[in-house]
Amino acid sequence: MIPRRIESGVVSSLRQFPVVGIVGARQVGKTTFAKSIAARRQGTIYLDLELPSDVAKLEEAELYLRRHSRALVVLDEIQRMPQLFPLIRALVDESRRQGRFLVLGSAAPSLTRQSAESLAGRIEYHELTPFALSEIGAAESNYPKLWTRGGYPLSYLAESDGASLRWRQAFIQTHLERDLPALGVRVPATMLRRFWQMLAHAHGQLWNASKIAASLGVSPPAARHYLDILQDTFMIRQLQPFHANLKKRLVKSPKVYLRDSGLLHALLGIGSHDELLGHPSAGASWEGFVTEQILSSVPASWGSFFYRTSAGAEIDLILVPRADRFLAVEIKHSLDPRPGRGFWSAHEDLRPRKGFVVYPGAERFPLGKDVLALPISELERIWATPRRR
Repeated sequence: MIPRRIESGVVSSLRQFPVVGIVGARQVGKTTFAKSIAARRQGTIYLDLELPSDVAKLEEAELYLRRHSRALVVLDEIQRMPQLFPLIRALVDESRRQGRFLVLGSAAPSLTRQSAESLAGRIEYHELTPFALSEIGAAESNYPKLWTRGGYPLSYLAESDGASLRWRQAFIQTHLERDLPALGVRVPATMLRRFWQMLAHAHGQLWNASKIAASLGVSPPAARHYLDILQDTFMIRQLQPFHANLKKRLVKSPKVYLRDSGLLHALLGIGSHDELLGHPSAGASWEGFVTEQILSSVPASWGSFFYRTSAGAEIDLILVPRADRFLAVEIKHSLDPRPGRGFWSAHEDLRPRKGFVVYPGAERFPLGKDVLALPISELERIWATPRRR
């Protein structure tokens, strides 16, 4: 089993909170991870709410959960029975004991509104992402496969590129036709697939609701609703613009990325690493891949933004460990990592504490004052640097 980076955080939360939530897209390994955690605790109860036999045990849910009040109860796919959240709240308030429930969900808590309302102050959430480079090993030889196939375990570990691509294509279809309707989404699967495909072709670009809505033949609010659906099910990420107190005309729209590079490539019809390197979207794909690797590993408390002005000054990623300190990250798919004029102009505007240019090379070297060319195999230097100061 590949160790997951959130393990120590989840174990710590179980010692501090009565309810711990693990959220993430389907098939990222939440069940396997939760079972590995539960195996270390005696008397754990595991219920999969997609199995009729386990759902039947909860017909008298209060009676069943009271009977197992001393055990850790794992509730998998909790979004299928949102009516359990008020009961969990009542049981926790009646007897507040740490590590009582471990709930797993394939949708953001905001989509399962009852969870946010019922368990406030009683639960701590952790997101389990697809495999990150820091989990499989950050050796230079590892990233091409992860970038091409993405980090979903069954895609990354498939026996061939063809088998991996078929798995991802089936995942997309299942997500649209089965998973979203199960969450109460009433948008036709064909419409959402067209929308998702359009996002793939606009990966890493500014969100333009009017343009996409016109192409789909829907209203801009409808396009916005589709975007929220994919975000709440962990398929896309919106990166907000960084608004510094500068006398500059700043871009106000977010940038949109597909979070898993493998799903992006499946939607673009890219089946191998060689095909990817020759594809016009390779640069945008690399930017999104590196961005996701960084954001899946930095502390959850850090802010993340991009910076762009109407005059062309631009930095791909701004990380904010705290209000008075931030880091600038530029991402280049080139063995020549020297950034362009737009980066240096933005660097002069913002004066970040440190700057990094991440590229697919093997050497680390300075590019200018407080700016470092950084191989993707050494990404951890980005989030380690502020802690050493």
